[in-house]
Formats: sequence, structure tokens, C-alpha cells
Amino acid sequence: MSGRNTGRPDGELGRFLTLVKEVSAFLVVGGVNFGVDLLVYQVTYSRLDQGALVSKVVSTAVTSTLAYFLHRHWSFSHRARTGLRREFVLFVVLSALSLFLGLALIGIVRYGFGRVDVASLQAANIVSIITGAIFRFWAYKRWVFLPPARDEQRAS
Repeated sequence: MSGRNTGRPDGELGRFLTLVKEVSAFLVVGGVNFGVDLLVYQVTYSRLDQGALVSKVVSTAVTSTLAYFLHRHWSFSHRARTGLRREFVLFVVLSALSLFLGLALIGIVRYGFGRVDVASLQAANIVSIITGAIFRFWAYKRWVFLPPARDEQRAS
């Protein structure tokens, strides 16, 4: 155990258990948001008659906001708190980068390949979600939800 009595094991085991907690919570939040994204995208595109790219922007705005609060209070709850404004702005910027990746993939399918059917566009949407999730996990850990050690180093 740590000298600070955090109740968590030190060393490699502690880092591994923390990573398992982060990845599993991130995947659960991602699964919930995956379903929300598909639903919002589908309704926006096929029921509200919005374009493929507009539908992606709407679904990403909804899921990014939901994801921030779920990640802050669950997936990365053990990490340093650096302020809601700072975290949310970075979260939005990184989510926007992920959105642009998604838009590019959907745009290529829609406009590059001329596909307008829901199945093709939804397949492109799913690929964009998976690719974006990998990028976001790394980026959120790196820049948004900082490890407590970094926060302590800054204070000294």
C-alpha cells in the first residue's frame, strides 16, 4: 500500500488495476454513447430529413456532452480535477477533432462513393465511432483528465 494510505496498491499492480478501471468504464460509457449516437443519427437522418453530415454533427454534440459528464464522474473520477471549464473546453476540442474524422469518413462514403443508402452511411458512422473512441481514450487521459501525480508536481 502507498505511504499516503489511498487504499490502492502501488506499483505495477496499481497502475494495471487503474488502467483496467479506466478502460472498462470508458467502454461502458462508449457503449451507452454508441447506442445514443446511432439512435440520434438515424432519427436525424431518416426521420427529420437532415443531411448525413448534419446528422453526424447533431449526434456527436449530444453524445459528447453526455460522455464528458459520465467520464468526469466515473471513468476518470480518480484523476486530478483541473476545473470544469478547462476540462470541458479541451474535451470539446478533442471531440471536435474526432468529429472531423467521422465527417471525413462519412463524407467519403456519401460524396466520394456516391452512396446515399442508410446501411452504407451507418457503416461509415460505425467505423468513425470506433476510430474516434481509440483517439479519444488516449487524448482524454493525456490532456483532459490529468493523473494526480501531474497535479502534485505542478504544485511543487
